[in-house]
Amino acid sequence: MTTVRRVLIGAGGLVMAYAVIGALTDADLKGGAYVFLVAVLVAHDAVLLPLTLAAGALIGRFVPVRSRTPVRAALLIGLAVTVVATPLVLGRGRVADNPSILPLDYGRGLLEIYAAIGLGTGLAWAVRRIRARPTGSRRRRSGGSRGTSC
Repeated sequence: MTTVRRVLIGAGGLVMAYAVIGALTDADLKGGAYVFLVAVLVAHDAVLLPLTLAAGALIGRFVPVRSRTPVRAALLIGLAVTVVATPLVLGRGRVADNPSILPLDYGRGLLEIYAAIGLGTGLAWAVRRIRARPTGSRRRRSGGSRGTSC
């Protein structure tokens, strides 16, 4: 394990310890907040993490090596956007007598974000494909000695 990785793990552990100690010693924090924090932790570890690992394994099995990185990045970005946008798309908190609360068409916006992610992934894939293609000046010469004449 590299030194940088050890420092990052240690810093992450200290930040988490600070957050837990701060939550436990804060007099203003109510019991519902603890339930929410535990629920988020359980949902992450029991649902999102296994789904992410399964998707990564499926990508590793069925997607060609050259395309794996853009596909994995697109799916992770899509997952993050979906998690954030789901309450807005479902309209939680929308009130009929106050149209200024959640006034946009969030479903259409989410589809537009998906389209942008797909376009970006396609462009990244195309750039990787073009860069991997050998050109006339980059082809390897086979056999013979270099720069000597017979």
